[in-house]
Amino acid sequence: MKQANDFAPLHFDKASCCFPFKIHAIEWIKENGIDLPNDYFMLIWITAGNGYYRLNLQKEAVTPNQLLLIKPGRLHNLKFSSSLQGYVISFTDSFLDIEDYGREPVYSPIYQMFNQTQIITISSELAKDMIDISEIMLKEYSRHNLYRSEILKRYFKIFLIYLSRQLDSEQAPKQSRNTAILQNFMTLLDKNFRENKMVADYASRLAVTPNYLNEVVKKLTGQPAGHHIRQRVAAEAKRQAIHPDSCMKKIAYDLGFCDLAHFSKFFKNTTGISFSDFKKKGTILQPVF
Repeated sequence: MKQANDFAPLHFDKASCCFPFKIHAIEWIKENGIDLPNDYFMLIWITAGNGYYRLNLQKEAVTPNQLLLIKPGRLHNLKFSSSLQGYVISFTDSFLDIEDYGREPVYSPIYQMFNQTQIITISSELAKDMIDISEIMLKEYSRHNLYRSEILKRYFKIFLIYLSRQLDSEQAPKQSRNTAILQNFMTLLDKNFRENKMVADYASRLAVTPNYLNEVVKKLTGQPAGHHIRQRVAAEAKRQAIHPDSCMKKIAYDLGFCDLAHFSKFFKNTTGISFSDFKKKGTILQPVF
């Protein structure tokens, strides 16, 4: 049974479904719900309160000034404990004008951060300025005035500049060759995990041997490339399985499995739970309207 103020129910806003940028306060989301588009990047920023959020059925503790970065297609379920405050921002590639930003050093490290879902802690000094900008974006987003998109784009760029400063203080300014290989591998994986499930598939496109790719990825992430491939396929399977109208056969076919038994075995070995048990668990945790 669901608890009051303990989740953000799925919600689809037809009026803004095609707009490439969205921003809402967490308090608004608790009351109205949240849409979970598959082609949007998402920033979840906790500005106050101590508690937890549930992301894709996983419960994680959270503290103020933590910002979570989520890549497209990775989010299928999101819940907040009642005490948390902050913002949820989602946006598409097109909203950021990737080609223009790609020529500016300030944008590059931010986009690379989305190669993996992770949490960034914002310093108190930067947080004050970022909150001010977030409030301005929140007001502009709600007004639907002329040049709304252009104004939001410029303020969001300022927001990302502040985020870039935080990242620059945590990371070395230059990337090693191995880091570049990892980032390129993760990018290729997100685009090709349905068709390519072997380490050799990615190694050939990166001009390295499969053993070297496994070695580099394991050194930087703690797990070899093969593990990330399996986890990415499993993540998509779980994302689809949580929907009540999904079925194993349809998901297996979408993910490139010709044999249903093979997919069932893969799911159990990779996630530690059978597909049917996971689907029952996910359905129980979904909000009921």
